[in-house]
Amino acid sequence: MADLEQTFLEVAGRRLTQHRDRIVVCLGKLETGQIWSRDGEHENSIGNLVLHVCGNVRQWIGHGVGGRSDIRVRDREFQTRGGIEPAELIERVTSTVDEALEILRGPSAKDLLRMIQVQNYNIPVVEAVFHVVDHFAQHTGQIFLLTKHVTGEDLGFYRHLSNPAHGQKTP
Repeated sequence: MADLEQTFLEVAGRRLTQHRDRIVVCLGKLETGQIWSRDGEHENSIGNLVLHVCGNVRQWIGHGVGGRSDIRVRDREFQTRGGIEPAELIERVTSTVDEALEILRGPSAKDLLRMIQVQNYNIPVVEAVFHVVDHFAQHTGQIFLLTKHVTGEDLGFYRHLSNPAHGQKTP
């Protein structure tokens, strides 16, 4: 049986991968203008949300857990109004999650309890990883909703649940 820390890190990695892959599906359904559209200044576009999750993952996992330089400029994630094509956003979210997955292959139980400084928070690595997965999931849901709104279609991520043979297997 796997150790608790290994199981936690594997589950975190699977969830980040699943969310990333579904964001890629959404981006593939949209034109550049749709990715950057917003109904008002108080709202974020899909493009802003993608930049934001990438910045968050790089800061919390790349910098906080992996010790890489903190180069994040959070305000820029929301100030961007276009100029980045869907293919580039796909590359950014893919490479960001891939980098995080590589970092998450390393921590031991002792490492997960190590205290790190991210933004103004002094937290254990395990909390940073949990924060990133939770934060990524929240914004992935927003991207789903906006994609459905723009395309007027079901994204099909849960179509398999309509199959009577499915049972209770999906978490």
